[in-house]
Amino acid sequence: MIDREIEIATPDGSMNTFVTHPDEGGPHPAVLFYMDAPGKREELHDMARRLASAGYYVILPNLYYRRDRDFRMGTGDDARRIMFEHMRTLTRPLVLTDTAAMLRFIDADPAARPGKVGAVGYCMSGPFVMWAAAEHPARVAAAASIHGVSLCTDSPDSPHRFTDRMTAELYIGVAETDVYAPTEMIHALEAHLKTTPLRHRIERYPGTHHGFVFPNRPGIYDKRAAERHWERLHALFRRNLA
Repeated sequence: MIDREIEIATPDGSMNTFVTHPDEGGPHPAVLFYMDAPGKREELHDMARRLASAGYYVILPNLYYRRDRDFRMGTGDDARRIMFEHMRTLTRPLVLTDTAAMLRFIDADPAARPGKVGAVGYCMSGPFVMWAAAEHPARVAAAASIHGVSLCTDSPDSPHRFTDRMTAELYIGVAETDVYAPTEMIHALEAHLKTTPLRHRIERYPGTHHGFVFPNRPGIYDKRAAERHWERLHALFRRNLA
């Protein structure tokens, strides 16, 4: 595997980004990996590597670069407050600005295969993959939201409002118990998606809680469910990017 820490120029500064891909057999189809609220960290790097080992060029940016280029989630109430302050700054326009910058970087890197890309987001970035799919329907062929939040809300920027612009296949992985993604929201999203022509699947993971895919969350990580999520991701991207 080849790992790189690179800088991507955006209108707002330099976005520090992790890139990983196999060292042979390229160029490889690209996958945009959007971080969750605790930020870009080695736990996510390892997850990106696992995805890349299946034959993908995976790009994982620090979306907090405008505020903190080296954010590390601490413990306690103050740490959570700072995390939520960072998270609330990530508006749809800013996420799409960063997505466009990632796509420009991918297009200029010979290690990445031109054309269709995939996208995966966790928790806070569940909406980001749907925004990206709507903004770049000719590029984003597959998008996965894993225990994503705010997918179907009253907000004018709610991702479900942009499904008419999407062509990607959508996969929505849902924890059984999730205070950040309540059952009512998932039911509303499911009802909405059924009115669209989009290929989609909403899958509930029994016995799980928000964040179940992350190995470094004791008491929350569910290995069996996490492995199933990897199986679903690989199948999704194989169908659409192979």
